[in-house]
Amino acid sequence: MFGFLPLASGSKGNCLFVGSQTTRVLIDAGLSCTAILQRLAEASIDPHTIQAILITHEHSDHIQGLPLLARKLGVPVLANADTAKGIYAALGERPKFKIFTTGETFQFGDLVVHPFSVPHDTLDPVAFTIQTGGIKLGICTDLGHATSLIKKQLERCDFLYLEANHDPSMVHASNRPAMLKQRILGKSGHLSNEQCAELLIAVFHPGLKHVHLAHLSSECNAEERALAVVSEALKAKQLSVELSIAYQDRSAKAILF
Repeated sequence: MFGFLPLASGSKGNCLFVGSQTTRVLIDAGLSCTAILQRLAEASIDPHTIQAILITHEHSDHIQGLPLLARKLGVPVLANADTAKGIYAALGERPKFKIFTTGETFQFGDLVVHPFSVPHDTLDPVAFTIQTGGIKLGICTDLGHATSLIKKQLERCDFLYLEANHDPSMVHASNRPAMLKQRILGKSGHLSNEQCAELLIAVFHPGLKHVHLAHLSSECNAEERALAVVSEALKAKQLSVELSIAYQDRSAKAILF
C-alpha cells in the first residue's frame, strides 16, 4: 500500500501505517502485537515488509505492543533519547533503538521525517510530518494546545491526522477524578474538538485533501459531535475539506498517495 492508514486511534491504543514506493513504517504500537498484526492483515499489508516503528512518546497507549512487535518483525524502533529511556523505564525492555533528535529532519528510506515538539505530559513527546513523492502528511495528536511551532510545521500538508479528543462539557460531566479532568483539559493534555477546529483553520490551505479526526475519547466525545464541531467551524470560515474519523476498534479510511 502506497499511502496512510490509521490502524487504531484512542486511549486504548494507537498505531498508524505509512507506506511509500520503497519504505513502510508504523507509527506507535499501542495495541497488542496480535491486534496490530491482525489489522495489517485485514488491510492486506504484509507485516514483514514493515521496516521500522516510529514512536511519538512513551505512554502505554502508544507502546504497549512495541517490544514483542519489534522483535517479531526484526525492525528498529525510531525514537528520541528521552522517549527511548521512558520506554525502557515503562516496559523494562530495550528494543533496537535508532535515536533521532527532536526538531531535526531525518531520512528513512524515501521518507523525509521531521519530528517536532508538542506540549504533552511525557518526557519529550513529538508529532511528525512525513514527506515522500511530493506528498506531505502531518500527524499530530496528544497535545494540550497548539503552539506556533506546531502551526508552522503543519503548513502545506496534503493530509492531516489531528487530535479531536474531547468535548469539554462531557469531561466536566464525567465521573472521572478531578485530577484527571484537569490533566485532560490542561495545556499539556489533549485537544478538544474546538481546539482541533482552530488548529485546522490556522493551517488550512486549498491543497489540503483530507483530515482524520483522531484520538477521540470513548467517554468524553462522540464521532458525530467531533465531526459537527469541526465542520461547522470550517463552514463559518467558508472553508471545506473532507473529514473522517480515526477509529479505536477498527482501521480508518485509507489514504492512497
